[in-house]
Amino acid sequence: MGNQWVWGLHLVFLSMFLVATKHTCLGAQNSTRSCHERERLALLEFKHSVKDDFEMLSSWVGIDCCSWKGVHCDGVTGRVVGLHLRGDFSDYDYHEYGYYLDGDYDYHGDGYYLEGDKVNACLAELRHLQHLDLSGNYFKGSQIPEFIGSFKQLSYLNLSYAGFSGIIPHHIGNLSNLKVLDLLSVDVWQIMSNDMAWVSGLSSLEHLDLSFVSLYQANNVDMVFYMIPSLTYLSLSECGLTNADLGLHLNSSKILPNIEHLDLSSNSFEGQLPHFFQNLTSLTFLDLSDYNLSLAWNSLLNMIPSLLGLGLSECGLRNAPFSPTYLNSSAHSNIQYLDLSDNSIEGRFPSELVNITSLKVLDLSSNSLNSSIPVMPNLLTLDVSGNKFEHIELVGIWRQCHLKELSVTGNHVGGEMIGPSSNTSECSHYALEVLEADESQLNGSIPESVGKLNNLRVVGSIPKSLERLRSLEALYLSKNKLTGSVPTFHGNLTKLDLSYNQFSGSIPESLGRLTGLTLLSLESNLLTGPIPESLGRLTGLTLLNLQSNRLTGPIPESLGRLTGLTHLYLQSNLLTGPIPVTVGQLTKLVELDVSHNSLEGVVLESHFSNLSMLQRLDTTGNHQLLINISDEWFPPFQLKSVGLGPCKTVNGFPEWLQNQRKLEQLVLSNASLYGLVPTWLRNMSMLSALDLSHNKLIGSLINLPFSEYTRELSLQDNLFNGSIPRSVCRVTSLVILDVSSNRLSGNIPDCLENLQHMTMLILSSNGLFGVLPSSLGSINSSLRWLKLNDNNFNGQIPQDLRKLRNLEVLDLGNNEFSGNIPKWIGDKLSELRILRLHKNNFT
Repeated sequence: MGNQWVWGLHLVFLSMFLVATKHTCLGAQNSTRSCHERERLALLEFKHSVKDDFEMLSSWVGIDCCSWKGVHCDGVTGRVVGLHLRGDFSDYDYHEYGYYLDGDYDYHGDGYYLEGDKVNACLAELRHLQHLDLSGNYFKGSQIPEFIGSFKQLSYLNLSYAGFSGIIPHHIGNLSNLKVLDLLSVDVWQIMSNDMAWVSGLSSLEHLDLSFVSLYQANNVDMVFYMIPSLTYLSLSECGLTNADLGLHLNSSKILPNIEHLDLSSNSFEGQLPHFFQNLTSLTFLDLSDYNLSLAWNSLLNMIPSLLGLGLSECGLRNAPFSPTYLNSSAHSNIQYLDLSDNSIEGRFPSELVNITSLKVLDLSSNSLNSSIPVMPNLLTLDVSGNKFEHIELVGIWRQCHLKELSVTGNHVGGEMIGPSSNTSECSHYALEVLEADESQLNGSIPESVGKLNNLRVVGSIPKSLERLRSLEALYLSKNKLTGSVPTFHGNLTKLDLSYNQFSGSIPESLGRLTGLTLLSLESNLLTGPIPESLGRLTGLTLLNLQSNRLTGPIPESLGRLTGLTHLYLQSNLLTGPIPVTVGQLTKLVELDVSHNSLEGVVLESHFSNLSMLQRLDTTGNHQLLINISDEWFPPFQLKSVGLGPCKTVNGFPEWLQNQRKLEQLVLSNASLYGLVPTWLRNMSMLSALDLSHNKLIGSLINLPFSEYTRELSLQDNLFNGSIPRSVCRVTSLVILDVSSNRLSGNIPDCLENLQHMTMLILSSNGLFGVLPSSLGSINSSLRWLKLNDNNFNGQIPQDLRKLRNLEVLDLGNNEFSGNIPKWIGDKLSELRILRLHKNNFT
């Protein structure tokens, strides 16, 4: 919760961006009225070098490149001075999306990003560039291009979360006008530096973010601290730094003289704090998380009296001297944000923190506190999630009158959230806007009505005491034991999560009055009845999750009015009727899941014609649905996951899928497919899970995708023939292979030692024959299921199978095996739960 605290220290990214280069890769220059031809051609060359599945560059047509989205030109010269192409490949919001993604899903924002093998060098033609933002795109591990160092007028460069890797080019040190440099990496240490001497050329730099960039054993790291006196913002989180990198031998007055924001978290510092900290008189925010400060944190407060924010997560403060000797000092009166999370602080609340009267945000999550929290009249945000509070009143919710955000998630407080006791003074007004009490063991029921309020009225099983919280905007009560009817709220709520409880009855029509709602989740309750038409009035809704209930009736057409909706989850209910065509009006929809209902009718192209942002589509488990989409249809979206079975598909294998170049999961089980598998399927190199089971597909397995990404192949109950191709042995990522109940023949390829991630190998009910290959026993670290029953295998059970120590299911029944039943089956296969050896020739 502390991460939501916004500092006014970050630079506003308004600088423009410039390029200068000696290289020319395009034709002669002819300027139009407002756009220079060479620059226009360079931009088009870049456009053609990237995949733009989400049409970020769709406006890049015509002769006036200055009118293109993301392109900024100088108003006098017409030169391109800014390229603003920020994507969101790595963005996500936990409370809006992440809480239900614990299973099979992987959400990466709304999908606006470019994809390329590298940044095309023709961008160097933009010689007047001042602002370059390529963050949040995906450049597939390519190196940061060296030509960026020729953009002498560049003042803003943001390459964060862009999928770059390798060594930072020292040419960036040529950018003497650069004010902002952000190279924050997607993965830890994917980007690295072997020598930081190049920073000496960045004489104008004010903002530098190298978080997750490996500086481990890099030369001249200390130059970052004393060679850029203009720095006000520096983040070196998780860079592999040690005390030796802090420039302790230098004159401390030269180290970061103007720094305001300094993040040194998650490095390998130890021992006492460097003395130069006491000279950082401009410093207002400091993060030293994961630095063992058990004996130094109080001196830190005295050392830097200018601090407004301090991050000390995982700093070994379990036995820290929280003492008035240190904390009564007026020197700490400026601290507004303090993160003490994950420090194993036990027992009583450090009441001495009350003496820091300026404190507005306090994060004590993931500790072991269990005592009462004192009143802190100026505190606005408090996070005590993941502690050991056993009663909600210990948190002081009814005494913290000015508190705006509170998280008690994961404390197992139990019982009902009753109001203040008779000996506790009651607040005349509660300022609380956000309450997070997920996984808190709350339970109970209340009378049918608890009265009306100015802004909020509650009916049902939410504790009566919540009627006091009249300013509440976000309420998270998932994974509790609440019962009764879903409450009716009137008021300012924007986010409501009641998932994973035991609410019953129908969804109240009155929820449609909460017109400010952006998130509504009632997942995994016991709700019955129809989906109210009134939900169509929640036009600000971005997520609607009603899955895993007992809802009946049709999907309301009114949901088509939720034009801001990005995620719609209606799966695992008892819904009937057709999928309304109005779903096609949800132009921002990213995920649509209506699986495992009793829907019927025809699904047409018009259902999806406007869903250009759709990434996940699941209609599985609706036996009466008919998918009638033309083979010539070209979808407006690029799906990552699609499930259509057991819906019946017209015309066999859906040919329109061949245009889905980002497909990672394809489920067409029991989809009335027949005939040969199309040849284009093997070109889907990103496909990790393919389920074509329970169809009437014929031919060999040669057209199936066997790529480096393939993890699951479910092909059972078809009419495939021929042998198992040796190419399967090259799929080292393969986890599940099920080709049972087909017409396969021949031997098992003797190359299975490469399949070290395999957990299930099911080849039963085919015409396979021969002896078992010895390489089968080399899958010794992962294999759990091995089913070879109902084939024509012969010979003895190979000794190598005794290496399969983790095997739980071994079925060799109905074959022609001979010899003795090996003793090692009982001695070595200690995890075995099912053993079938019937109908063989054992002696």
